[in-house]
Amino acid sequence: MLPVITEEISQNVFEDIFADMPSWRKKMIHYLKDENPEINTAIIEAANKTGLDPKAIALGAYMSYILIETAEKESDILMNYTE
Repeated sequence: MLPVITEEISQNVFEDIFADMPSWRKKMIHYLKDENPEINTAIIEAANKTGLDPKAIALGAYMSYILIETAEKESDILMNYTE
């Protein structure tokens, strides 16, 4: 089951992305090469096999990935919280 992506998570991620979107996209390429190279390859292949702007396709995929990853980390923190 996918974690819940809250409005707060979305807002924080979008602020980070759109502060310098080209730089963020490049950072994600390198991050995913290390973190999950198979997904990075799939994103690049999908982006290049459409008639759409490959950078826009990759941005959407990287954005989705980081939103899910961030929500998952937040969910783990809540699940492991002890007083």
